[in-house]
Amino acid sequence: MALTLFRSIQSHSLFPSTILLFARRNGIFYCTMKSTEAPTAKQERPPSAQIKVSTQMRAKTIDKFMKDYEAIIGIETHVQLSTITKAFCGCPYNYGAQPNTTICPVCMGLPGALPVLNSKVIDFAVKLGLALNCKLSSKSKFDRKQYFYPDLPKGYQISQFDVPIATAGYIDLDLPVEFGGGHRRFGITRVHMEEDAGKLLHSNNGTYSEVDLNRAGVPLLEIVSEPDMRTGIEAAEYAAEIQRLVRFLGVSNGNMQEGSLRCDVNISIRPIGQLEFGTKVEIKNLNSFSSINRAIDFEISRQAVLHSQGQGDQIVQETRLWEEGAQKTVTMRKKEGLADYRYFPEPDLPEVILTEEFVDTIRNSLPELPEMKRRRYEKMGLSMQDVLFLANDTNVADFFDATIVRGADVKQAANWIMGDIAAYMKNEKISIDEIKLTPEELAVLIATIKGGTISGKIGKEILFELIARGGTVKQLIKEKDLVQIVDPNEVEKMVDKVLAENPKQLEQYRGGKTKLQGYFAGQVMKVSKGKANPGLLNKILLEKLNAKS
Repeated sequence: MALTLFRSIQSHSLFPSTILLFARRNGIFYCTMKSTEAPTAKQERPPSAQIKVSTQMRAKTIDKFMKDYEAIIGIETHVQLSTITKAFCGCPYNYGAQPNTTICPVCMGLPGALPVLNSKVIDFAVKLGLALNCKLSSKSKFDRKQYFYPDLPKGYQISQFDVPIATAGYIDLDLPVEFGGGHRRFGITRVHMEEDAGKLLHSNNGTYSEVDLNRAGVPLLEIVSEPDMRTGIEAAEYAAEIQRLVRFLGVSNGNMQEGSLRCDVNISIRPIGQLEFGTKVEIKNLNSFSSINRAIDFEISRQAVLHSQGQGDQIVQETRLWEEGAQKTVTMRKKEGLADYRYFPEPDLPEVILTEEFVDTIRNSLPELPEMKRRRYEKMGLSMQDVLFLANDTNVADFFDATIVRGADVKQAANWIMGDIAAYMKNEKISIDEIKLTPEELAVLIATIKGGTISGKIGKEILFELIARGGTVKQLIKEKDLVQIVDPNEVEKMVDKVLAENPKQLEQYRGGKTKLQGYFAGQVMKVSKGKANPGLLNKILLEKLNAKS
């Protein structure tokens, strides 16, 4: 049926510059748009101001500019929801699937196909709205956002306009110590439900693009922040906190590299003390936190240079792209206004009505959120550096919590996880839920070292065995005969043996080279195969070294 419809489409006089070609390749439909004439004025990329700003100049410009101006930054974040099916049909969405293999008449926008709302989208929207401290709308509706683009099959996007599901919230976060630290609160203007568009696959030579509709109809939640951020670092940390939040809630995997979390940044500058905003520029589709930071810094410096040269009127409302290779923003298109979208209520979908009982059920199901977890860790006496590391990943936080629940010392558990365990995961490129070590055995290991059964050095050996192969602490200690030697007489014999075998070093020590104590301690540890109790060893060793000959 779909193939018949495709073959019936002919070039129309309204579209003289475009030929639509539809083909089947290996059972997969492709829509190819090939230009036969020069691009229209709307398709052309407007020339951008030729201002070259080096990294050093940018930093100096920003420092100078901040004395007289301030940046106003807001972010629109699109969160792709982890639902089994799309927003308005039963098609699944699998990242990386062959183009146009998970589509149906509804997500293709074929005539007569009607949308049916996936109720899980409402659950996730309410969950995120509550987590962002928003006011929920007891009645909200869907709207049609009209615009024409090759990857938008219906010619409009089902979204929410004047009555979104959540408004007037905020999010709290802590800046990392290396960025100055401190607590920040950023306002949330709104959260609304909408569907995603398809995706254009561009040819290498740029003469045509193929349309993949797999992503069309995938459910999104758009989070619009208040313009409360003032630096690129604040904006990047805000985006990172949103990612943490949606992962903790389980509403999205938040993977920026897959497009599951996409950020559009709005930036303007104004003289300090001025209430009116400057001309807003949008930077589209930033796909990493570092690029958010760098793109904002560049855009601030670009606008600052224009103001310093008396060319502030050249800053126009537009959409720009971040070119990673050139490390600069470039003009993409002039920004549309709300009137250009011609919103009107979606006639094929009923309004969404939330009952108090439904909202309370969702509220009671919320997990401990990142901000709550950070405050709890702080009360345990952990440093902010420890807190930010442990609360950054829900799996790491769960592992840490499970370890201390079993009686492990809080600081020791944090040190093991942030130190040797994190290093192993980084080297092996795996996550904490992929290692063989369990929280129970880490707690046992910490207790065994604290109790003096084994040394910290032996503890590390056991740790790496447990991480790589699993097992239990008691089993490994027994198999490898690793019980710490705590008998003073046995340790004293080892010390005497080492001193007798190193008379020259002993003479040097007693002649003033006291740093040789470490050498002797290492030799005793070799003799004991690492099993001598370090505290007992050093006590006996010092007594022997300092004894009068």
